[in-house]
Amino acid sequence: MKLGLNIGFLTSANPDPVPLAVEAERLGYDSVWTAEAWGSDAVSLIAWVGAKTERIGLGTAILQIPSRTPALTAMTAATLDRLSHERLLLGLGVSGPQVVEGWHGVPYGKPLTRTREAIAIIRQVLERKEPLSWDGETYRIPYEGGSGLGKPLKLMMAPVRPDIPIYLAAIGPKNVALAAELADGWLPVFYSPHHRESFQEALERGFKKRTPERQSLGFEIAPSVQVAIGDDLERCRNEVKPTLALYIGGMGAKGKNFYNNLACRYGYEAEAETIQDLYLEGRKREAIAAVPDALVDQVALCGPKARVADRLQAWKEAGVTTLICVLHDVDALRTMAAIRERL
Repeated sequence: MKLGLNIGFLTSANPDPVPLAVEAERLGYDSVWTAEAWGSDAVSLIAWVGAKTERIGLGTAILQIPSRTPALTAMTAATLDRLSHERLLLGLGVSGPQVVEGWHGVPYGKPLTRTREAIAIIRQVLERKEPLSWDGETYRIPYEGGSGLGKPLKLMMAPVRPDIPIYLAAIGPKNVALAAELADGWLPVFYSPHHRESFQEALERGFKKRTPERQSLGFEIAPSVQVAIGDDLERCRNEVKPTLALYIGGMGAKGKNFYNNLACRYGYEAEAETIQDLYLEGRKREAIAAVPDALVDQVALCGPKARVADRLQAWKEAGVTTLICVLHDVDALRTMAAIRERL
């Protein structure tokens, strides 16, 4: 099992995560990943990291598919991969309607259809066999209407790798199946190795639909996992709870929150409802306090070094190929590298 590092995005509390990425490369981490929500973008930050490093893989976790045209995403991937000497790992996801419609101002539409078409278009652009033309439900290229002057074009720059690895963020069963069918890797969030069966059916359904060519390729399972290491277990858990409360309670709305649904699938229906009710009422501290310790332990690595080392084994046994550590502390970064060496 390889280790990755998710440095997230720029915030006032995390204004320069690049030194942490440089240290991760020195320690032998396999990859470093950036994120985006409605603040800093993932591309600028991963390019900055790439300029300061030499060997470590550079991942986007994730680029929001609806915020960019597939052609632009392919152009960006080809550029980053060339400049970084073939280190790019292209992580994609559809985000959610709250961000897509509320921030980017585009319809959320049919996320599965959009994802399927976007991946196909990106690969067509990177393969560069012919000018880009697409007649789908979500995308029509060239655009119909308008000036009438649009024509199929081919990427001007030949990519160094026409098969840049594509990872798909997914937690819902249909989207997980789509990742297994189409992608080179899967980027789950709040993944629990103790509930791997809740994803297994979807993964197997997707694997059965892979083309013969894709069946011969490997498939990466690379969850982002919050890591909080320290002697005080309660304090470590409390470092994780605000993020869980935000996603379970505040990302989306009643009846349309993928992370809330995931907590329910793990058996925390009542707790997920309470967290969401409190969060949407503006009682965020109470929502955070309502996050069960048991749920934290399902999806995060918390506590003393020996405890983390013991619990890390479950992730390896669950088939995780890369554990992407979400942390901002250099001591924790080094501790995880030391633990990994002894697995």
